[in-house]
Amino acid sequence: MNNNQNLKEIAKLFLRLGVTAFGGPAAHIAMMQEEVVVKRKWLTEQHFLDLIGATNLIPGPNSTEMAIHVGHEKGGWKGLIIAGLCFILPAVFITGFFAWLYKQYGQLPEVQPFIYGIKPAIIAVILGAVFPLAKKSLKSIELAIIGLIVLIGSLAGFNEIYLMFGAGFFALFLAYWRNSKSNKLSVFMPLAFLQINNQTMLSTSNAKLFLIFLKIGAILYGSGYVLFAFLDTELVSTGILTRQQLIDAIAVGQFTPGPVFSSVTFIGYQINGLTGAIVSTIAIFLPSFVFVALLNPLVKKMRDSKLFSAFLDAVNVASVAIIVAVCFDMGKDTITDWRTILIAVLSIGITFGYRKINSAFVVFGGSIIGYLLALI
Repeated sequence: MNNNQNLKEIAKLFLRLGVTAFGGPAAHIAMMQEEVVVKRKWLTEQHFLDLIGATNLIPGPNSTEMAIHVGHEKGGWKGLIIAGLCFILPAVFITGFFAWLYKQYGQLPEVQPFIYGIKPAIIAVILGAVFPLAKKSLKSIELAIIGLIVLIGSLAGFNEIYLMFGAGFFALFLAYWRNSKSNKLSVFMPLAFLQINNQTMLSTSNAKLFLIFLKIGAILYGSGYVLFAFLDTELVSTGILTRQQLIDAIAVGQFTPGPVFSSVTFIGYQINGLTGAIVSTIAIFLPSFVFVALLNPLVKKMRDSKLFSAFLDAVNVASVAIIVAVCFDMGKDTITDWRTILIAVLSIGITFGYRKINSAFVVFGGSIIGYLLALI
């Protein structure tokens, strides 16, 4: 297959995922795993797992960075840009449409009945993807113990970045101790914790908006909820945005497909109209493209090194453990009555019983069943 054909395949896949990938980073990555590992075999299970670990070492939205990684693997620099844009833009346009409606009418459409059924179905999709990844990542008793510790720590509320790096450096120490007579240890420092001076910005010029969102995109680790904590500090506390607008932005991020960071498009539109939306969107996603471009070549080098292969294995198993913890927390919040239990059981049965079915159909099926059951 020539490179142009590869780029078309990348664009086609990630545009579709951008429209159908509901439910947050864990669900998006689950869908990508099904498409690029199981169906298309663009990547091996191990390399896909390594890339998940790599995205957890850098700031930014994990599922967007996974799309960018896959694009780079399949189509080089052009593939990197095309995959990222195709995954991001559908969410941005959909969110932009809701931002316009909100500005015009001051409220959002009623979508809760559909979200009601989507969430338990998404849990099934995540479990379906994490099962083979877990089997691949648990290569030894030590890694199983590390995974269990990270899972317990994540459920207990410890910061996932500390858990991730803690697991990696612990495994690195063990590997170094075992191989103390081998060649010198190469220095590897993950891109982390970039600090930018935080000045209060009462001005809402597009330049100031760009700097605010560029900073957030460059230093933010964790889930979308961490994003909203940053936004509360940067925008609500400084009087640029109202708390109600932020809450409504969170709602838009939950019921639209694609990366939750597209909520920033909604926020930018409320502050400075169309130009504010464009500037804010570019600023929040730009660091992800830069970080992935810098990190991607290092992943294979890490895998080829015995020491850093141990680091990567531990980060991988920690990533899987954190996804399981996210799934558990989602379950507690969403599977709360007989209707959601029924949707979850049906979705899990279909996901594991019919491995070749597209996960988007499971999500949409859950949405429709949820809507119908909500009428009862």
